[in-house]
Amino acid sequence: MDVSKPEAGTPAGAGVTTGSLARRLGVSPTTLRSWDRRYGLGPAARPEGRHRRWTPDDVAMVLEMCRLTAVGIPPEEAARAAKNLIPGHPARQSSAALPRAADDESGSPYASRSGSGLPLGTVRQECRGLARAAVRLDAAAVQQQLMTSVRTHGLVVAWEEILAPALQAVGRKWQSSGERHVEVEHLLSWHISATIRHVYVSAATTRTSTSSAPVILACVPGEQHTLPLEALNAALAERGVATLMLGGAVPAQALLATVQRVGPSAVVLWSQSAATTAIELAQHIASTHWGVRGARTRSKVVLTGPGWGRAPRPGQLRPHSLHEALVMLDALESSRSQGA
Repeated sequence: MDVSKPEAGTPAGAGVTTGSLARRLGVSPTTLRSWDRRYGLGPAARPEGRHRRWTPDDVAMVLEMCRLTAVGIPPEEAARAAKNLIPGHPARQSSAALPRAADDESGSPYASRSGSGLPLGTVRQECRGLARAAVRLDAAAVQQQLMTSVRTHGLVVAWEEILAPALQAVGRKWQSSGERHVEVEHLLSWHISATIRHVYVSAATTRTSTSSAPVILACVPGEQHTLPLEALNAALAERGVATLMLGGAVPAQALLATVQRVGPSAVVLWSQSAATTAIELAQHIASTHWGVRGARTRSKVVLTGPGWGRAPRPGQLRPHSLHEALVMLDALESSRSQGA
C-alpha cells in the first residue's frame, strides 16, 4: 500500500491527513504529532485554519524514521537522519534549532530509555528497536529485528538480552494497564516463537541421529508460558542434544508416563508463577526409576522459571537463566558420558 497516496475524494497533490497516515503506518496520531513537536519531523506545508497534509516527501521522512527506530536507533538520531533524506525540505533547515540528546560517550550498546512507552530499563539498542516495532504493530519490522538479533548475537544472547526483556516489558505494561497492549504481547510472542522454532528446525534437520537419552522439556500442569522452554529446546538442538518438547500445561500423569517410557537424561520443568508450581510432581519425577531390571536409574530434574523461587531444592537443579540451564545440562551430559 502506498501510504503517501491521498484518500479517495481528496484532490491530487493535497497529501494525506495525520490520522490517515497514522493508520497506514500503524502508529498513533499522537506519535506523529510528538515527532513533529520534538524533532521538527512534520509536514512542510502548514496552512492556517486547515488540517495539515503530509506530502510524499513528508511521508518518506516518517517512513525512514520508523525504519531507523525499528533497528534501535535513538529517536533524536533517527529524526536527524530522516530529515537529511530529503534535500531542501524545510525540516532539514530547522534541525539545528532542535534540542539534541547527549551522546553516549561510553560506546555501550545499552541505553536506559526505550522511547516505546514500555518499562524496559537499561537494555540493548536492539531491544529498544524491537519494542518500538511491536508497539507500532509493525509485524515485518518485528520479524526482521528478531532474525537479525539471532544471527548477530546467537540465540542465547539474543534471548537473554533482547527478546526476553522486550517480552517482559510488554507483559508488565499489559498487566498494569488493564488489557491494553494485549495485542502487542500476542504479536511479539507469536513472532518470537516463530523465530525460535526456525532455529530449532534448522538445527534439528542437520543433527545426526543419536541413541542418547533425550532431555524432556515441559510446562507443569496449568502453565501455558512456553517461550522460555522453546528457547532452551532450540539452544539444546544447536548443541546436538536430543530433546523431547512437550509444551504447555502437561498433565501430571502424561508427564510421568513419558518419563517411564522414554527414560530421559533430564526433565526440565517450567513454572512461571507460584500459582502453577508443582513441588510434589517434581519430587515424584526425581524419584521415578526407569530402565531394565538390574540397571534402573533416575532422571535429573531441572526446575526453571520464577515460580519455583530462588533457592534450589534438594537433589534438583535450579538454573536462573538460559545460559545457566545450558551449562548444567552440558555438565550432566558430560558426567553421563564419562560414566557410560
